[in-house]
Amino acid sequence: MKKKCLTALFSVLTVAGLAATPVMAQDDVRLNRSIQTLENGDPVFGLFTGNFSLANARALARSNLDYILIDMEHTAWSMETLQEFLLGMTDKMAVARQGHSQMRTTPIVRLPANGRNDPEWMVKQILDIGAFGIMFPYVESGEEALRAVKAMRYPQPRGSDIAEPAGVRGSSPGVASWYWGAMDYVQRADTWPLNPRGELLAVMQIESVKGVENAEDIITTPGVSAVFVGPADLSMSMGLPSSHQEVQDAIAGVVELCKKHNVPCGITTNPRDIRDRLDQGFLFPTVGYWGDAGISGSTAENLSIAREHAGRDD
Repeated sequence: MKKKCLTALFSVLTVAGLAATPVMAQDDVRLNRSIQTLENGDPVFGLFTGNFSLANARALARSNLDYILIDMEHTAWSMETLQEFLLGMTDKMAVARQGHSQMRTTPIVRLPANGRNDPEWMVKQILDIGAFGIMFPYVESGEEALRAVKAMRYPQPRGSDIAEPAGVRGSSPGVASWYWGAMDYVQRADTWPLNPRGELLAVMQIESVKGVENAEDIITTPGVSAVFVGPADLSMSMGLPSSHQEVQDAIAGVVELCKKHNVPCGITTNPRDIRDRLDQGFLFPTVGYWGDAGISGSTAENLSIAREHAGRDD
């Protein structure tokens, strides 16, 4: 009887992610599914959200989206609220069913700090509670992109061939390790593809004239995972409507540079232009915004069009 009880208890702990050994013996499993999809050569589709309710977290976790951009640039900055939202996205039923701790929908947080600001303390707090990526708004130079990457990285072991850019993130991995379900969190908590085994996405937003002028420096900064064009802010920076040909030419120039350097590029889309953006070479587009409780009808339509056009049936 005692043996049966212990066996049952161990099974429960394994499903809950508390029995470390069987869950951690999965070094070949990508924890960041968006990176896995990009490595397979497929585009990933996401959504901006500023709704941090538990209902929204649960709905988005099962939405068939690849990633969520949790927008703390234009909403209140609250680490407690963010932590609750991230925990709300944890789908234990899915973890138990698939047998490993990969999240189907990747949580990425957009900072309130622009590229010219010092983001280090924000980055540290966001990553320490378990986010799988950070989006940096209004990045305008390679130097700003470099500072962002360094804030996301731990200092590397002596002799590492990817020691640069030198990381400045302090060590406190306990909560993030628990959230990821990874005993080797410190080894995996690095920017991809600089570290091929890294699970963190460092996303730089180009949304100004100066950012466009320095786009190649930003894109080629070691440790940058993806670039995201912000058409609304870019058009304001240029003093033109977003539909103006000069704005569209600037956007086209950025995505061409991303293709040249094999860096995924993102932009906001809608059902009318998603096919064109995919054909243009965007691999990291969003298909909706905000999400009141899950995804709206138009977002679901856009996601369906995007996945069909990209040949995604996973």
